[in-house]
Amino acid sequence: MSGEEFFKLEPNPALGKKLTIVSLIVTVAVWALVGLMRGPTKIPLPEGVTLDFLPSVHAGLNCLVALFLILALVFVKQRKIQLHRLSISAAMVCSALFLLCYVAYHFTNEETKFGGEGFARTAYFVLLISHIVLAALSLPFILQTWIYGFTNQFDKHRKMAKLVFPVWLYVALTGPICYLMLQPYYGQ
Repeated sequence: MSGEEFFKLEPNPALGKKLTIVSLIVTVAVWALVGLMRGPTKIPLPEGVTLDFLPSVHAGLNCLVALFLILALVFVKQRKIQLHRLSISAAMVCSALFLLCYVAYHFTNEETKFGGEGFARTAYFVLLISHIVLAALSLPFILQTWIYGFTNQFDKHRKMAKLVFPVWLYVALTGPICYLMLQPYYGQ
């Protein structure tokens, strides 16, 4: 299907409303899960099992999200809508995998403390705090943008994507930067 044919598809706002309710439930569940994982109780793993490798997986998945988002932008500007949709779907899958790995790691491991000082410490915490806040706040908007595209509400999709895309990309890029800054302190 060509780009022009996609834009002629009939909008389905009724499905969009149902999916919005689901996305709000998912958002609240994710926020609750992330809040719980920050608690003092950690889930013990069987002897010899470790999830210490997951922070590098988180960074890799975030890099893939950023790559797929950039590809999605390129494809939509070229009006290659099928490739745009595939790229966004890949970004969503990588984001979901990131979330699962992130929660698994933080439910089973103590938080790693940043040991840097001075400007590095300030830069780390500015990036980390903005990353966390924007990741949490952007989730329902990312899902809603996807819903608008999926239900052929293209005007709403375009309008929201212009706001959501740079935030999602920022979150995807600052995650690996924070990982690289924190990486020397893992295992200490």
